[in-house]
Amino acid sequence: MTSPNETRTRTAAQLTRRDARASSTRAAAPAPARLSRRRGALNVFAGVAAFGFLAAYLVPTTAALAEGTPASTYEAVRADAQMYVAAANLAPAGSLQYGGYSIELQDQADGSPHPKASLEEWVAYAESQGVEVPEGVTREEIPTLIAEAEEAAKAEEAAQASQPASTGGATTLASPFYTGGGAPEEWMRAAGIAESDWGYVDYIVSHESGWNPNATNASSGACGLVQALPCSKVPGGGYNPVANLQWATGYASGRYGSWAGAYAFWTANHWW
Repeated sequence: MTSPNETRTRTAAQLTRRDARASSTRAAAPAPARLSRRRGALNVFAGVAAFGFLAAYLVPTTAALAEGTPASTYEAVRADAQMYVAAANLAPAGSLQYGGYSIELQDQADGSPHPKASLEEWVAYAESQGVEVPEGVTREEIPTLIAEAEEAAKAEEAAQASQPASTGGATTLASPFYTGGGAPEEWMRAAGIAESDWGYVDYIVSHESGWNPNATNASSGACGLVQALPCSKVPGGGYNPVANLQWATGYASGRYGSWAGAYAFWTANHWW
């Protein structure tokens, strides 16, 4: 049987153990508070760091805007370019300076103008060679006219040189002119020209020679009804109207495709 003293001693021991546990519990209770303070400190540090980064970004940008400094790469490059232009004393931005150049085309070996020379230069050269240039002629066609005139001149010189001299010392030249008579319709029919083309032929011949078989261009040497150039191209010397028209038919067909084509070219250019 337990005595009262033992009971009190046991009870006191039990209370002492409870008190010890309670004390230890109270002593351990502040630990969560320390963890909370650490988390709070970390949160404050993170907030300060974020604010620092934000200030580092915003403060220079705000200052740049306040001072008028370009905020973009394009604006920065543009500002640098303007500063360079101002420092080099160049023309203001947006203003362009235009220049020009000239090319001197040298004459060809024979003294004729360069193939790309202007029409005016070619006309002046042709006239200096005694060649009449019709109105409307192109630059590319002038060399052909000059060559034909030179060929005609050479043929005329050869024809004159081949004429026999009289016993009295004077040179007698056989007349190349046509004296056989006839009418335009007779000549065109004899030359084999279709009646459907007579209107074209009449228009061209009327403007070239007025239907005069002996018409001669004093400057170029072109001769006959159609003003053949050179005159020596026409069989019989060029003045026979039938031979002149026969040669012209081949010329019109070869160069313009037909008498109608020749007529169209003549009305547009006033020569053929």
